This record gives sequence, C-alpha cells and structure tokens, in this order.
Amino acid sequence: MSAAPHVPVLLDEVIAGLAPAPDAVVVDGTFGAGGYTAALLAAGARVVAFDRDPSAIAAGQGAADASNGRLILVPGLYSAMADGLAALGLDAVDGVTLDVGVSSMQLDRAERGFSFQADGPLDMRMGGEGPTAADFVNGADEAEIADVLFHYGEERQSRRVARAIVAARPITRTGELAAVVRRALGHRPHDKKDPATRTFQAIRIHVNRELGELEDGLAAAERVLKPGGRLAVVSFHSLEDRIVKRFLKERSSVAQGSRHLPDATVGAAAPSFEGVARAVRPSAAEEARNPRSRSATLRIARRTAAAVHAPAPSHALPQGRRFQ
Repeated sequence: MSAAPHVPVLLDEVIAGLAPAPDAVVVDGTFGAGGYTAALLAAGARVVAFDRDPSAIAAGQGAADASNGRLILVPGLYSAMADGLAALGLDAVDGVTLDVGVSSMQLDRAERGFSFQADGPLDMRMGGEGPTAADFVNGADEAEIADVLFHYGEERQSRRVARAIVAARPITRTGELAAVVRRALGHRPHDKKDPATRTFQAIRIHVNRELGELEDGLAAAERVLKPGGRLAVVSFHSLEDRIVKRFLKERSSVAQGSRHLPDATVGAAAPSFEGVARAVRPSAAEEARNPRSRSATLRIARRTAAAVHAPAPSHALPQGRRFQ
C-alpha cells in the first residue's frame, strides 16, 4: 500500500481525529489505494475496509493477507457497512472514515472513462455495474440531462450543454463528450479551468449516485459507531461538504422551544453526535505536494450514546430553475 498511486489527503489530520486506541476497530468506508487503512494499521487499529470498486479490493488483497487478520476487505458500498459488519459478527465500531468522491486510480486510467485528460470509453462506473455514462448521455432526454448538469455540476448553462449533447448523439468516448461541451460553452486553450469539468463531475455523480450514497453512508456510520466513536469525512466539493455539514448540524443540535411553541423539544431526538470540530483544510505545504488536495474539507465528530435518528429520504434531484 505504501507504493500506491493515490496520495491520501489530510492523512495526519484524519488519524488524529479518529484517535484509534490499540486494537480499536475502524471502518475505512472508501479503501481506494489503502492510504488511510495503512496509517490506521500502523497506529495499532484493526480495520474493516469497504470499496465498491473490485479493482481496489483486488489490489489490497495482498495487504489483507499479510495483516494477520487485522485488515478485512469487504467489496461493496459503504452505505451497507452495517450489514457488512454484522456478517463479520460486529455490531459496533470505534471509528468510521470516508474519503468520498472519485479516486486518483479511477481518474488516471483512461479505460475507466472518468476524465477527459485522456480519451477513453465513456463509462464512469465506480463499481463496474449498471448503466454507463454513455448510456445516460445517449438515452436521457434533454431536460433530465440539463437537471443533472445544473444540480450536480453547478453548470449555469446546463440547457445549452444538454441541447448540444442531444444534437451530437451518439457519444461513446470521453474525448467526444469533452469536445461537445467545449464547443457549446466556448473554450480557449489558456482558460484556467476546462469548461467540460463541470459536466464530467455531474454525470459521474449521477451515474454512481454519489450524493445519495453519502447520505446513506453517514446514516450507516451513525448506526455502527459506539458511544465515543469518531467519524471523519473528507469531501472534495461543495455539494458533498454541504451534505456532511448539514448531517452533523442536525445530529448534534437540540430542538429549542419558544414561548409560542413551548413543547418543541418534546419527543425530539437527542443529539447523536457531539464535539463537531471546525472544518479542516489542507495546509499550503500539502497543496504543493498534492494539488488534488486543494478542494478537500475534513469534518470530524464524536458519537454520543443517543439513539439513531429517524432515516431521512435519500438524495434526489431538487426541483429548480435551469439556466439557459
């Protein structure tokens, strides 16, 4: 794992936030190249690591075999961690960490279709199952494409891009899709940010149901953490961080009554998290070493002994205006 191509972001801060005691059991919900897991093992913890990407599980098998049982790899979604732990005879753990979003290994392999930096098939599936990005752009209607681009990519000209995509179909390669978006929005080689970035982000999030998975995964962490257990979540863009921030705010707040509604606290769920730390971001030195860390945000909280809160509805596209 030490030679992995993926550089874990905010590694020291994540481990400090989890503060694993010797033989603590920690869930690494997004194993990837195993950077957080390796540091947790070095700190004396035992790790149950989940990953939906079969190639990540396969790459980590050697580390699991050499761990003397201290690392268990579980293929699958981190939102299913409660079931995965139960199958191992575990009902509660001391820590959960999530490094959400796409990994460097996925971005850097053209055949996975996540990036326009090198041409490849328009796939984008993290787990290799279900409809591909090509299925979406070639099968969805213009309005649905525009909604996805606007809400998941924050693309203000989502309708213009959606019209261009529909007019250019079929689109089967990452290079083709990037070219369509650039033509629709205008692209100059010296522009700081490629205009296709927002579209690729949006489609990737949609194909993998990433925001719904994050919401479900946070609720799963709430279920499996022991009282005093730590949650550490690293996100990479505002959509993800907003979900984490809202979750922790809701779970750590106490309903307040008023003279108009004095019974507002009656029946309200007690806070299931406490000690919510201020957001942590990479230092200038880390950003220089690893430019992909620049947008990262770490949030840490501690589980209380309160019961889990009622489940909230999974993420769905909000209704709202699409820009032209």
